[in-house]
Amino acid sequence: MPSPVFSAAHTAAPAGLSLPQHTPLVAAIRDGLVESVHYGSALALAADGSVAASAGDHLAPFYPRSALKPLQAVAMVRAGLELPADLLALAAASHSGAAAHRDGALRILELHGLAPTDLENSTDLPYGTAEQEDWLRTGGSATQITQNCSGKHAAMVATCVINGWPVQGYLDPSHPLQQLAARTVTDLTGEEPAAVSTDGCGTPLFALTLRGMARAFGRIAQAAADDDGSPEATVGLAMQQHPGMVAGDGRDVTGLMRLLPGAVAKDGFEGVQLVGLPDGSAVAVKISDGGDRARMPATVRLLEALGVDTEPLAGIATAPVMGGGHEVGRLLATDFLNHLSAPVNEAL
Repeated sequence: MPSPVFSAAHTAAPAGLSLPQHTPLVAAIRDGLVESVHYGSALALAADGSVAASAGDHLAPFYPRSALKPLQAVAMVRAGLELPADLLALAAASHSGAAAHRDGALRILELHGLAPTDLENSTDLPYGTAEQEDWLRTGGSATQITQNCSGKHAAMVATCVINGWPVQGYLDPSHPLQQLAARTVTDLTGEEPAAVSTDGCGTPLFALTLRGMARAFGRIAQAAADDDGSPEATVGLAMQQHPGMVAGDGRDVTGLMRLLPGAVAKDGFEGVQLVGLPDGSAVAVKISDGGDRARMPATVRLLEALGVDTEPLAGIATAPVMGGGHEVGRLLATDFLNHLSAPVNEAL
């Protein structure tokens, strides 16, 4: 499905473009008043695949962005990629750009006789604030290795070498690697993509539903719990064993996996969050305005709906609203799973 071409001349959405029916998920409360509201859609999938709880439009196609990385990593392991667990976790990462992340991407390349010049991802500064400041302080600039997807791209070119596929042009949707990734995404989600685009790093990007993505993460987490030797288990265990490589210190995804043993979690740009649990259940969130701060409050509320003890997650389930250097409110999930007939103020 071709994407509409946008330019500065566009002042309205293209005719016929369908808008998802999102609902209020998270609100910023300042001294008892709802100051801001983040709309979105959310889904909690039970271990048997049934919908345990939902809000908004969980069947509306959306782009999972970097939440696709664990699925792409499964595809690469299916194609014969073998890496130490920390480097495989990096292959599924949106890393902060710390030294361990940069060195890890270089190690993947060196193990397969490759160099940074073989990468075709976009250039960027480190994603983490502290990591970026450190990098700039030493005179660093935007590179492909510091870009947050470099682990995935290093693993992709390594997979090409292993299989004798061309390295140049590995991001082309017709390339054998990307064809395998597309088949793997369909297999794990149980869905054919509703649309295909290009992610920020240049990788083919598939539009799927929250239900399909939750199904995939549930499969990966359950395979890891069973330790069944499958590619899904290999990827899931690597992420669980090295959560710091999946994101980085101070990142909520890394924190969640450290605080919730057995979980497989991955975020994505534009307000996407996925979490798979050991019994095969999973939760999926899409924040409509792309607001990153709203992902985790909604995610923790969904985990509660699945009966997960979320007390250890209290530190990442909310955030303070500041005024004059003091806390004057909180960022809170609404009671979105039961709010359909209640105003947002009554549902907090």
